[in-house]
Amino acid sequence: MKYGFVFPYGDARTTANMARAAEQAGWDAFFVWEPVWGIDAWIQLAAAAMVTTKIKLGTMISPVSRMRPWKLASETATLDNLSHGRVILSVGLGAIDTGFIQFGEETDRKKRAELLDEGLDIITGLWRGQPFTYEGKHYHIKKCDFLPPPPPVQKPRIPIWVVGAWKREKSMARVLRYDGLLPDKMTDSGEHVKPTPDDIRAMKKYVAENRTATTPFDIIVEGTTPGDNRTQAASILRPFAEAGATWWNEAMWDAMDKSDLVRTRIQQGPPSP
Repeated sequence: MKYGFVFPYGDARTTANMARAAEQAGWDAFFVWEPVWGIDAWIQLAAAAMVTTKIKLGTMISPVSRMRPWKLASETATLDNLSHGRVILSVGLGAIDTGFIQFGEETDRKKRAELLDEGLDIITGLWRGQPFTYEGKHYHIKKCDFLPPPPPVQKPRIPIWVVGAWKREKSMARVLRYDGLLPDKMTDSGEHVKPTPDDIRAMKKYVAENRTATTPFDIIVEGTTPGDNRTQAASILRPFAEAGATWWNEAMWDAMDKSDLVRTRIQQGPPSP
């Protein structure tokens, strides 16, 4: 299992300092969230890339439906080159209570899913090179063959982790086309609940039976562990690792205004055995 840290809040300079501390403490990846209006995630990650050498860098998550896919393709390819191939792109529909309504972003779930699918088509298409054209329901791109950025360093592409709503068929089918699953369990009434190890085991089985690509695939679980109690941390992690999770992301979402606590947890290091 690998270990990521999701940084809850901070400006670009603070982000860079925290990412450097995370690398020194042995974390495998460092993630930031991407707001509708707020501190820019890609500037945060660029700052982090300049003071680190090996830790993976990414978003948790990028809601593609409210973004221009060609801009996101440019940002990710540019950062992958700057960091020498350390980018992870995590995507999903996003939470509409984070500014979607206030700024007039699309809130209809079906349309956001369509925009996500077409956006990923465009992003991965542009990463492959030019000339490029696209004709979809929502996006129409005429042949473009002007000066592109260098392609991503990582091959066959920058890893894309996708939120998969279990057991929503269309959502899980989207996951199969990419490189990682961010599990999200939904009840019949549409309520979001935390996936259990049994859910992770069932999702892993679904992926194994239905994914045709032979490229590496990750299953990422998010939560919190005590940095000062390895035994307790191991008891939290073990059921998910045994169920098939390949990443644990430490996410202190309730500590956005508690930078000292965040730094302390980063410096304690990942909850590895």
